[in-house]
Amino acid sequence: MQYQKLLESLNENSMGNWSNLLKKQIPDLFKNINHGDFSKWLNVIRNLPFISASEIHLDLESVTIGNKIDCNDEERGYIKRQLKRLMPWRKGPYNLFGLVLDAEWRSNMKWARLEGQIKPLKDKLVLDIGCGNGYYCWRMLGKKAKYVVGIDPSLLFYSQFRAIKKYSPNCNIDLIPFGIESLPDKDLYFDTVFSMGVIYHRREPIEHLRRLSKCLKSGGEIIIESLVIDSDNLDALIPSTRYAKMNNVWSIPSIKLLVKWITDAGFKNTKIIDTTQTTIREQRVTEWMQFESLENFLNQSDINKTIEGYPAPIRAIVTSEKP
Repeated sequence: MQYQKLLESLNENSMGNWSNLLKKQIPDLFKNINHGDFSKWLNVIRNLPFISASEIHLDLESVTIGNKIDCNDEERGYIKRQLKRLMPWRKGPYNLFGLVLDAEWRSNMKWARLEGQIKPLKDKLVLDIGCGNGYYCWRMLGKKAKYVVGIDPSLLFYSQFRAIKKYSPNCNIDLIPFGIESLPDKDLYFDTVFSMGVIYHRREPIEHLRRLSKCLKSGGEIIIESLVIDSDNLDALIPSTRYAKMNNVWSIPSIKLLVKWITDAGFKNTKIIDTTQTTIREQRVTEWMQFESLENFLNQSDINKTIEGYPAPIRAIVTSEKP
């Protein structure tokens, strides 16, 4: 079972109840997948050549696995063709044996804004909710986390993660392709929980934060990253249809309202550690993501507005603690 190491780690860290639940959930999850492309994506992973990575560096801007000398140009070209069958790559960058996967998001930029302002992750158990393809999970492991667990319901993102992990199978990191609703309501004791780019997709943001709290041990830290609006009041933008061509955006809070949500959910010591407007330097079309990106989502005559006329994306990162 590919999750055996995770189950053992959960048992060793007072989360045996979740380990037992996963033993039932995971087989059912994969047995009942009904997605036309999933078998194709699994074949991509199976067909990737087995190459031993001579080195792994998770503390660089690119999650770097292997060295260029570990394989020849023909093998590297084959890996590139296979991984392109898993496009679009939204989060990155990655470097596999000298092959650079330049994803839509230069996620290293966001990581640089937060890594020095959160509690140290060394020897910590970390949960990343809405983790995408796991780029940030790898960076968390690069900070010497004891074990990193990501959850995200996207089977494409899961497949991208499995492709990367094929070349680093012994790392203490896993991604489970389900959402927060599948987590147990109690008996989770993570030291740190990340939820980045999720809360504005939730109908009930305070309930989402309370679910995060249930995943943390006392004294544990949450890191919330969210779209925000520039307002000094307890305001929220509620898009009438889409926001920057994104659907399922229920509400975008002001920073003051975001902090109130977090406080109302029972957290303490809330800190705003970064506020940054997203630019086309950070999010753009690349060889590995060839669909529309931020440039297409902004008003061409005023880049400080979205194509719908709303304020352009600003993102805030907030930390808080469970009492």
